[in-house]
Amino acid sequence: MADRLGILVGTDKYLDHVINLTDAAHAMGKKVTIFFTGSGVELTQNPMFAKLVGKAKLSVCDVSFRALGFSGKIPGVGFKDFTTQARNAEIINTCDRYLVF
Repeated sequence: MADRLGILVGTDKYLDHVINLTDAAHAMGKKVTIFFTGSGVELTQNPMFAKLVGKAKLSVCDVSFRALGFSGKIPGVGFKDFTTQARNAEIINTCDRYLVF
């Protein structure tokens, strides 16, 4: 059984699906890693984003975040979690399953 789930979020839609999937995987003891890129970084501004904190390792594409004019802190996302597409490649290589939204 797969123990690591990677999720790429490249759209500003489907936050509810990402949250529900993460909740289910977390409840089953899976390690979840989520990378937000492109317009997906807009979801970091949604108050519901905080529901992911503590249930998944969260990473945000720094280039996309800045390109869309965002700044400041995000719940559950530390300084080192603002990263490049290299983190996305790392997720792909270390996860048993990988989903794209």
